[in-house]
Amino acid sequence: MKRKGILFIISAPSGSGKTTLCNKLVDSLKDLNRSISMTTRPPRSGERDGIDYIFIEKEEFLKRKKKNEFLEWARVFDEYYGTPKKYITHLISKGQDVVLSIDVQGAMKTRKLKTRAVYIFIMPPSMSQLKERLISRSTDTKKAIAKRLGIAKKELSYLSKYDYVVVNDVLASALENLRSIVIAERCRTGRR
Repeated sequence: MKRKGILFIISAPSGSGKTTLCNKLVDSLKDLNRSISMTTRPPRSGERDGIDYIFIEKEEFLKRKKKNEFLEWARVFDEYYGTPKKYITHLISKGQDVVLSIDVQGAMKTRKLKTRAVYIFIMPPSMSQLKERLISRSTDTKKAIAKRLGIAKKELSYLSKYDYVVVNDVLASALENLRSIVIAERCRTGRR
């Protein structure tokens, strides 16, 4: 009997290592796909269109939003981010699992819509280490880093809304914890 795929929603404060962990997780497990979000923000150094994000103009994003093409969408730092519905529902109906890496705001929207998913929060080891990671990334101004840290504090208040919390102190250990969650959820009764 073929089972439906599972949607894994993973959130974390900016700079917590969410993207790295999600990429490694998808590479390490069979039948696990990464959802690609759309965004109006410009690509960061090394990011590729259609692989890291689908980069679109604000007008196009707003048209798609009006047509209800997103599972969830959010406005973050004056840019829009959204998850195309069609891709995820197609994979899940074929028994493929999907990792959706979105911010807390988007995760809470999917929660409110009663989207069947496993919610995982990636936590930094401490706020001071998060600040160091954001600084070493060299992609933001001091003002932007301060704003990201303020948002991170708010995001941490949503921990109880998630099914699992993984602390990303040592990358290999955090990855193993994530893998364990996916494997356990695949074995859960009632998934068929």
